[in-house]
Amino acid sequence: MTIRLPASGYSALHNVRIAHITSVPFFLVTQLAGQMKHLRRVGMQVTLISSNGPELEQLSSESGLRHIAIDIRRKPALLRDLLALVRMVWVFRKQRLDIVHSTTPKAGLLTAVAGKLAGVPIRLHTFTGQPWVTMSGLLRFFSRLSDRLISKLNTRCYADSPSQRQFLVKQNIMAVDSVGVIGSGSLAGVDVTRFDRNRFTPEECESLRRELEVAQDAAILIFIGRITRDKGIIELLSAFRQLREESYAVELLLVGPMDDGDNPEPTVPRDQIEGSSRVHWMGYTGTPERYLAISDILCLPSYREGFGTVVIEAAAMGVPTVGTRINGLVDAVIDGETGILVEPRDSRALFSVLKRLLDQPELIISMGSAARRRCIQAFDAEIVNRNLTQEYMALLSQLH
Repeated sequence: MTIRLPASGYSALHNVRIAHITSVPFFLVTQLAGQMKHLRRVGMQVTLISSNGPELEQLSSESGLRHIAIDIRRKPALLRDLLALVRMVWVFRKQRLDIVHSTTPKAGLLTAVAGKLAGVPIRLHTFTGQPWVTMSGLLRFFSRLSDRLISKLNTRCYADSPSQRQFLVKQNIMAVDSVGVIGSGSLAGVDVTRFDRNRFTPEECESLRRELEVAQDAAILIFIGRITRDKGIIELLSAFRQLREESYAVELLLVGPMDDGDNPEPTVPRDQIEGSSRVHWMGYTGTPERYLAISDILCLPSYREGFGTVVIEAAAMGVPTVGTRINGLVDAVIDGETGILVEPRDSRALFSVLKRLLDQPELIISMGSAARRRCIQAFDAEIVNRNLTQEYMALLSQLH
């Protein structure tokens, strides 16, 4: 396949055909939509590939962002995975793609194999956290093997944070020279004009609090993401209950879809969420900034993360994060400056830190201000997008 490259600037990407592939549409819409619009603006022909889902309605009005639905199951499903692989090979060949770029584990493996079989010249994958970190036995073995195959079959791999890159190398998933980090990290940065607390008037914030039936004098903790056990929801609910038992005027917003995976039983007992009038489960939203505008602290006590995009979204809104000391989050949060990190799976430590911050509201404000300054300097989406397009141009130039 021959790719003609104009002389200089972004014109080098004009009419280059690229597909971004993830397992679930939620990831495309919440993490990558803005970046995909940027790639289209610089002249690339962009195709998005994922399973079907209601979130795709948000892409329907975006002219030029074409979506192809392929049933990519997050859990192993041999027949469906084989069908998905065959369909991907067919799509890649029909689209005559120059670049395929995958995220999420299952999509990464299928894309790597399909891209190799279809003869796509540039095959890329970004690691955003390793599921096998919390696995054991054969499941862990095969999940690690999948990541190693991804690294072997692709032209280039990336991690979305420096600590994630170090972890992959230390675990012998790939060699140090085969995995990089684009810029300071993160998958797509954050739109700092969209995530700006100044967009929301005091009247709008008060109206939202009334709509949610949140007490006007209560501090608000917020979690944004999949409502699932490995995001530390059990520990967060436990710490929140302790705060309430000690008579703190605090309420909790859970913003995100309930993610039970393929388990017959929910991974998070719903009665712990629905049984408290002070816990507000909002479900999925396309406008998390609306809820961040009334929040004081983002809580992300996750067991594993790639980077934690929600951390820099909150930072852009001037909201500090209380998270866990794990790969990814140690890059997204400067401990003691833009937030505080605790050990994972430790609800008592989480409670202690939240109590400390609630007792010092001025510390919450100063950390939030520091978080926004850092976000603008390092994680503005325009900076991240520019770094990504330069990476694509460098890879394309190596073909000639």
